[in-house]
Amino acid sequence: MAINGNDIIILKDGTAIAGTTAHDIQTSAEDIEVSSPTQGSWRQYIAGRKEWSVTVSYLVLAASGIRDVLTVGTTYTLIIRNRTNSSSMTGQAILTRCQQNYKRGSLVSGSFTFRGTGALS
Repeated sequence: MAINGNDIIILKDGTAIAGTTAHDIQTSAEDIEVSSPTQGSWRQYIAGRKEWSVTVSYLVLAASGIRDVLTVGTTYTLIIRNRTNSSSMTGQAILTRCQQNYKRGSLVSGSFTFRGTGALS
């Protein structure tokens, strides 16, 4: 059975990020080119170091929420978990980007981008 996006919640230092509307989690591994004695004319690669990041879209719920833009550069503990069971991932991440969108007649929305520092486990 497919999982519903609403079933995933992201916590920043143990507190759910208020009014979260969407999450994107990215992981990647570098590819390192190696020389092969048997593949002279073809490139060959091995897996290198890994990295991860999380982008969270949210609704700014209070006037104090506009000060979120001042927290860029802060390191947080993120927990990414399923609401319905105990399945979760935890990692330290630096808030590298905070964007807020102000549009007349609309709710204020924004996004946080966190870059993992160390393992996501």
